[in-house]
Amino acid sequence: MTLLIAIAVLAAGTFAFRFAGPLLQSRIQLSPRVQNLMAVSATVLLVAVVATSALAEGHGFAGFARPIGVAVGGVLAWRKAPFLVVVVAAAAVTALLRLAGVP
Repeated sequence: MTLLIAIAVLAAGTFAFRFAGPLLQSRIQLSPRVQNLMAVSATVLLVAVVATSALAEGHGFAGFARPIGVAVGGVLAWRKAPFLVVVVAAAAVTALLRLAGVP
């Protein structure tokens, strides 16, 4: 029962934050510097999640195949390849490296 209450409170809080954005947009003016910092912080957070997922498995290092696959996907995304090509290439490189015995 406590878990359900906690989930409901978190859901309501998340909804309130999402709903407050459009309501407060006309009332609060952020400086261009703050807007730029917010955009950069979102990118940094995304890169941190990708790095953590690519480099760690459990409490240890994930091996070399996964980071190399992520790097291949990153290069293809940077070169503006279609999303499907990016995902398939990253998975294929990782799979081929693991097939070759790279951990």
